[in-house]
Amino acid sequence: MSVAEIKNKERVINELMGFIRKVLVEPEICETALSIARKHAGDDNADVLIADELSASTNVKIPLEHSDADALFLHILKEVVKDEQALY
Repeated sequence: MSVAEIKNKERVINELMGFIRKVLVEPEICETALSIARKHAGDDNADVLIADELSASTNVKIPLEHSDADALFLHILKEVVKDEQALY
């Protein structure tokens, strides 16, 4: 593994740690994020819609150009919504 790959993985981990801290301090972020993801999960540009609305309504800020950590978080949100829908 190259030094650049290691640095990128460290950056992603640090970003995710910061996000987890926000959720632990403000647990309502979790329900808000899931609610937004439920609303936009089937849309063609779901990632952009979810990121924009989440950024506008919480202190979680996802920039227009998603980092690897942002993309991973959005992917997980959509997976959780998909799993919920599979239960019904």
